Amino acid sequence: MTNSANFRHKRPLLLRPTSLKILSVLALLLFAWCIYLDAQVRYKFEGKRWALPAQVFARTLEIYNDKALNANNLLDELNMLGYQARSEPKSERSYSIRHLSSTHQVVELKVPAHQTLEGYQESSHFRFHIENDIVTQLQGLGSHQALYTLEPLKVGGIYPRTKEERILLPYEDIPDQLIASLLVTEDRDFKHHLGISPLSIARAAWANLKAGRVVQGGSTLTQQLVKNFYLSRERSLSRKVNEALMSLMLEAHYDKQSILETYMNDVFLGQSGSLAIHGFAAASLYYFGKDLRACSISEHALLVAMIKGPSYYNPRRFPERALKRRNLVLSLLNKENLLDDQRYQEAITHTLNVIDKPTLQTNPYPAFMDMVKRQLGKDYHEDDLRTEGLKIYTSLDPQLQHQLENTIASKLPTLESGKQTGTLQVGAVVTATGTGEILAMAGDRKARYRGFNRALDARRPIGSLIKPSIFLSALEKPSQYQLSTLVSDQAFKIEFEDGQIWAPQNFDHESHGEVPLYLALAKSYNLASARLGLELGIDTVHDMLRRLGVKRELTPYPSLFLGSQSLSPLEVTQLYQTIASNGFNMPLRGIREVTNAQGETLTRYPFKLSQVVAPEAIYLLQEALVKTMQTGTGRSAYKQLPEQLVVAGKTGTTNDNRDSWFSGYSGDYLATFWLGRDDNKETHLTGSSGALQLWSDFIRRIPQYPLSMEAPANIQYHWFDQNTAHLTDERCKGAIDLPVWGEPDTSEYQACKNGYSSVKGWLKSWF
Repeated sequence: MTNSANFRHKRPLLLRPTSLKILSVLALLLFAWCIYLDAQVRYKFEGKRWALPAQVFARTLEIYNDKALNANNLLDELNMLGYQARSEPKSERSYSIRHLSSTHQVVELKVPAHQTLEGYQESSHFRFHIENDIVTQLQGLGSHQALYTLEPLKVGGIYPRTKEERILLPYEDIPDQLIASLLVTEDRDFKHHLGISPLSIARAAWANLKAGRVVQGGSTLTQQLVKNFYLSRERSLSRKVNEALMSLMLEAHYDKQSILETYMNDVFLGQSGSLAIHGFAAASLYYFGKDLRACSISEHALLVAMIKGPSYYNPRRFPERALKRRNLVLSLLNKENLLDDQRYQEAITHTLNVIDKPTLQTNPYPAFMDMVKRQLGKDYHEDDLRTEGLKIYTSLDPQLQHQLENTIASKLPTLESGKQTGTLQVGAVVTATGTGEILAMAGDRKARYRGFNRALDARRPIGSLIKPSIFLSALEKPSQYQLSTLVSDQAFKIEFEDGQIWAPQNFDHESHGEVPLYLALAKSYNLASARLGLELGIDTVHDMLRRLGVKRELTPYPSLFLGSQSLSPLEVTQLYQTIASNGFNMPLRGIREVTNAQGETLTRYPFKLSQVVAPEAIYLLQEALVKTMQTGTGRSAYKQLPEQLVVAGKTGTTNDNRDSWFSGYSGDYLATFWLGRDDNKETHLTGSSGALQLWSDFIRRIPQYPLSMEAPANIQYHWFDQNTAHLTDERCKGAIDLPVWGEPDTSEYQACKNGYSSVKGWLKSWF
């Protein structure tokens, strides 16, 4: 009886004090854990959800009458932008081209709506001719405009350490047909469940049981978002519990629209090298080369199809799998009456329409991007550049950059095969003569090399590139120096206090006596240049170099006059930019504007200039640099260039031919090239036989206008005898027509000593 009574009075296990204490502790821990999870859900969802990379864009290509434009270069850029060639461009991002002759093409373009620095541009459809590399007969095929633009090419990004590419779209900009495709495929009950869906789990379990394998998942979109947004990829029961709890919390705090928007911007949809493609907007550019809002129903279906396995259903690698999966999504839309039979039958006949070359590239122009990052580093913290989704609009010209790379790839092997040059390296900078904007850059012979940037950091002696600054210093003194002024090219030597002797020589080891100032520069005579520099004084030349834009510490010795000063290609370009810009100093810049992710302007980098050299002196120097190209050390350029293309420039060679330089310009572009070896050994190349050959090949590839110099009012032309620098008659042999600032520095007149220069001149003398 006692034992029976005791048995009847025993408490259930869960009601015993110890059990209740344990349960209370567990409940408290669960409550605390839920509070922690809830805080995590709200903190990340309400804060900065992603580290957004800065996007870097090239310049916007403008099309207008009289623009210099080459048809082949245009096609290169259209291909980079993902345009499709068609017999008749009916859809956006398509074009046609008809060749009427080798020098006359007709181009028709359909351009999607896009954003430029000038604001939002509506979609456009227009046609134009290219005749001898000049745009003519521009005609709108809708509304007519004087100028049309193409969307700027994305040329890179400054990525967070997670290496994720993502372009955010607000919910209202997400196409309805994409949302329908997503929900019918991934979560039909999304609008009704509370974060988890027992019905979906049961449906998936039944489908998997019938198939004998896992063919369907039961996770809701909310669970998928939680898994990717908050949790690790660990597969465990605890992670699944956390996933369910956080899904319920997410649904309790936020509306369906916010959850769906976040999911569609976060979902992983592919891999481009080390760069992960997240969100439908970035995936649309990566796979189709166009804005998500411009995609067709079949293209939206393909993007949704890849959610199940972006690698397995990669349309570039496995097009058959991707097509089958895409058609499954379309069939689900049709079964749910979200796509009528006619549109369904049409959609399943469409090809995948995936572009061959992704428009999302991880910084394909490393030298230029290096320069951009350095300029941005003066105004922005690195974390802001990597995480705030800034949009950086640059001056990079993809057409010029492409041709610069082609020149280097084709010409360097040719130069190396001809002489014992060793392995050559290169640094090059291309700018717009009128603005100082950097349009193209090369820091290595390998276009995609990410490392030492020779365009910015290879500081090497510049040789005869220094000479224009000496001659410009002289030409600022018109009472003493004109282009016709005779200067001595006789040998000399200077003994310094320490006993060292400086005895410069000409390249040909000969002296040339008294020569006109313009000829001394055109022929790059060292003796005449050094003597002129000594007459002017080192301080005078230093002052000129400073005004021309050189900021580096300058050599205080006479060897400066022959180019012992070391500069980088970018610094040389700054110096010559001032000359090419008619004496206006304009700081080189590669960035036009920076906006935030919403397109609001944060920083503008405006065009700045200041007159630092008298226009008359610059005009005389440019005349001498034109003659350098026509009859001097740069004359071999015209083996590749047409005679009507007037250009100006200067070669540079250093001791033992270690460095080969050239900097020159046309009416549109200035380009500087350096060639040399990283071990600083002899290249066996002069400025003329090395860098000038690359410059000439590059310039011939791009359409441009010739250099056109307008003489200032007090510049007059006179005829001079080349040998005596006396005024003479234009009909005399050896007479040369030279500009003079003010009055000639001689009043002596010399009659023709050796007869007239032509029968025509002889006849003129009679009438």
